[in-house]
Amino acid sequence: MSKASDDSLDAALRAGEHTLPKLLQHWARTTPDALALREKDLGIWNRMTWAQYHDTARRFALGLLKLGFERGQRLAIASEDTPQWMFADLGTQAIGGVVVGIYPTNPWPELQYIVHHSNSRFVVCGDQEQVDKVLDAMSKHEVGLPDVAKIIAVDMKGMRGYPRDKLLSFDEVLELGDQYAAESPEQARAFDDGIAATQPDDTCMLVYTSGTTGPPKGAMLSHRNLLVTTDKLRRSFGLDRHNMEVLCYLPLCHVAERAFSTVMHMMTGGVVNYAESIDTVAANLREIAPKVFLGVPRIWEKLQQGILMRMQDATRLQRWAFTRCFESGKALFERVEQRGGQRTLADRLHFGLLWLLMFRNLQKFVGLDRMRCGFCGGASVSPEVLKFFRILGLPVYQVYGMTESGGVIFHQHPKAERLGATGTPIEGLNWKIAEDGELLVRHPAVFRGYIHDNNATALTVQDGWLHTGDIVALAPNGELMIVDRKKAIIITSGGKNISPSEIENALKDSLYIREAIVLGDGRHFLSALVQIDYDTVGKWAQEKRLPFTTYRSLSQLPEVRELVDMEVRRVNKLFARVENIRKFLILEKELDHDDGELTATQKVRRNIIGKKFAREIEVIYGGGTA
Repeated sequence: MSKASDDSLDAALRAGEHTLPKLLQHWARTTPDALALREKDLGIWNRMTWAQYHDTARRFALGLLKLGFERGQRLAIASEDTPQWMFADLGTQAIGGVVVGIYPTNPWPELQYIVHHSNSRFVVCGDQEQVDKVLDAMSKHEVGLPDVAKIIAVDMKGMRGYPRDKLLSFDEVLELGDQYAAESPEQARAFDDGIAATQPDDTCMLVYTSGTTGPPKGAMLSHRNLLVTTDKLRRSFGLDRHNMEVLCYLPLCHVAERAFSTVMHMMTGGVVNYAESIDTVAANLREIAPKVFLGVPRIWEKLQQGILMRMQDATRLQRWAFTRCFESGKALFERVEQRGGQRTLADRLHFGLLWLLMFRNLQKFVGLDRMRCGFCGGASVSPEVLKFFRILGLPVYQVYGMTESGGVIFHQHPKAERLGATGTPIEGLNWKIAEDGELLVRHPAVFRGYIHDNNATALTVQDGWLHTGDIVALAPNGELMIVDRKKAIIITSGGKNISPSEIENALKDSLYIREAIVLGDGRHFLSALVQIDYDTVGKWAQEKRLPFTTYRSLSQLPEVRELVDMEVRRVNKLFARVENIRKFLILEKELDHDDGELTATQKVRRNIIGKKFAREIEVIYGGGTA
């Protein structure tokens, strides 16, 4: 690709004057044989070029036109992360359609709500499970899905006997696209003509909020919304087609994964590798060793946990070597941090020795030995987790954004990376802190509003300012500090304002605690509901020869309560007395999305927790019996 072409593309991206389908077309024309996608099938990583990516998206788009799809209509996708997800996504956008992502873990009532609320005409399903949900939504719900014309299944396994009046395979849609193109020259040009007609301010996707406090709301996002934020991140870290390689594993209906595996991918012309499943992320990481890696807090916690558990299983000499190297690395990190991140030659030599002795192998063990930058977003994370990876020499940067902001609007970078902070604003962002501490932002990236909900839109965007719902503060180095969600702040009966997330993150730093929900609003002391980590606590119990069969039986062991009590007392020492956990209760079940306790992104639904565990909470505060 010529320098003039590079400069022209960069100028358009800076201004937000582009669309995702036009970027797909650009890479297919300028680097047709370059690697775009990889997907593992039957143990082999299959490759797809930009020309093949473009052609498959074109065939799918023309197939939709053959089926009667019209500009402005909506197509929903309920599937695990696959290349077909993106073919459908970019193909639909190319002909002026809007894509609606649905978490594959959503039960059928949630799927029904989103498909019906968005008036989706077509639903792409990954497999039989997702098709069954759509059919259940049609038959079991009194309203059904009257707008849905066709269901398109990527994998038809198990559906040989299904009625085919509304069901098509993905391959059949591609074949219909070939037929449509062959019927006339005008129809053959429909894909390119559709791309030419797309405009930066066209709505290209609906992203439904996680619904922590009520029914999900469909946020309307344009090409410009997505491009102007991601471009700032791209330029801050110098990402291009030579170093932008990611592992796609978080749900593509979430704006964070979409920002990297779709938007950043289209902007840089880099490579996206599709993980086999969320359960194989650790193995796929080691196989791919991506140069860029995005993780939500739970992923980084699991990676940290994997290293620590591996050390527990190591020999006594290996554990001794790890402890010595880690403590030495920790002292080095803290020394450099005190100097504002400035490393001396002695510091570099010191780390180089630790890297040769220990850290190199640990980086390879988690598959991040080639990582030039890692990002943590989606929720607050314990500073201790980020510190752990920084000590190992892995550059992990906190980022902040939300669906309504079009993606990342604050991010850390090597010149400003205070632990516990979330970075500085992207170039051109107008922002301020309201009197109550809420972050307000104004930028071309701010979303176009909630579909079919003018009231919610008016409450969220006032006088052009997006009300984020996050209480923030400023660190001494100018970075933004996220205190907590505005609705999550606890006000005790004594009038003390307490941020529960900081305490919760400290509790979750423990290997033995999977989830913690701090309570105390309107009460005279703080308490907590604790979900133990079944794997690590189970292993601990086995080593102690304690009998258990299920999570429930494990959680009821007196020794486990003593273990958790020890962890709670450790955390209490980190906080003021008024912020101490006076009582806790170990949950006898794991929190689950299917039970409504967690969102699809594994965030706790506090209002649901308060209702479902009301009896247990009253027991804690002396108002009931278990």
